[in-house]
Amino acid sequence: MKNIAWLVLPVSLLALACKGNNALPAAASIDSIVVYKSKRIMQVYQNKQLLKTYDIALGENPIGHKQYEGDRRTPEGLYYIHDKNPNSTCHKNLGISYPNDADRQHANTLGKPTGGDIKIHGLPNGQGYIGKLHTASDWTYGCIAVTDEEIDELYAHTPVGIPINILP
Repeated sequence: MKNIAWLVLPVSLLALACKGNNALPAAASIDSIVVYKSKRIMQVYQNKQLLKTYDIALGENPIGHKQYEGDRRTPEGLYYIHDKNPNSTCHKNLGISYPNDADRQHANTLGKPTGGDIKIHGLPNGQGYIGKLHTASDWTYGCIAVTDEEIDELYAHTPVGIPINILP
């Protein structure tokens, strides 16, 4: 059995890279997003119907709610998609409305800045070839990462103003 151990990682990585990629329907209009941090998935909905589930990577310190700038945590709670950027340092992004008033107040009690610029984004520009392998670890500063193809799809079907509920 010890002799096949060297196969586990390559086979696991190959399975991850080949995981199915069903496209959203052309007429889809996402009206809500739910993130399950502990499961590393993001689900998108239209009229309360699940359209698609995405595998995601989170901030390098994923457990718990974002406390302040630099803690590398992904926020938890109800936020909104407040902007879209086709020209970011990562292949496109959808802006999340963090911080809210409670986030600012909490960081202030800690004597720290809240931070901001929390996004759903693709891979760093020029690194799209990594594809789904990026989900092998949490690597962002607090954002939610998907592949470049997935952020293209989300960008096309997600209007500004919809809710995103980020759960532990």
